[in-house]
Amino acid sequence: MADEAQAEDQAPKGSRKKLIIILALVGVLLVGGAGAAAFFVFGAADEAPAETAEPVREDAIYTKVRTLEGKPMFVVTLQSEDGKRHYMQAYVEAKSRSQTVVDALELHMPLIVARLNTLFSTQTFEHLMTIEGKQELRTQATELVQSIMQEKIGRPGVESILFTNLVMQ
Repeated sequence: MADEAQAEDQAPKGSRKKLIIILALVGVLLVGGAGAAAFFVFGAADEAPAETAEPVREDAIYTKVRTLEGKPMFVVTLQSEDGKRHYMQAYVEAKSRSQTVVDALELHMPLIVARLNTLFSTQTFEHLMTIEGKQELRTQATELVQSIMQEKIGRPGVESILFTNLVMQ
């Protein structure tokens, strides 16, 4: 009988130990799960600004826009209200950030030069004497080259057209 009483006393103690171990494991799993959830919730919030950050810009590449003879300038006769002949000489460069755009510019250079010649020769001397006139011409030239690039390679590609030298007489 003593053996039976001893067995009954040991059974609840063993069950209690198992219960404590199981509860401890459940607690560890809950704490671990909460930690993992916090990592994913707060970790995702930390990564969001990195995705919205601006991409690194490539270095600018400048391409000289050359006439068919290989000259790096345009010379055009300007229209004038005073009846005199006026000329404009312009050195033109295209600013881009991709070698593919540079290759397309070189491939389509005859078309670009022809359209820029037409644009330049339709300008009036009096209008180009003002800063606003020169800025408008630069904007028109940029839009013209961007439209050609859009047509040929599917994107504008050129950031701007720059006049590195502009002389009028």
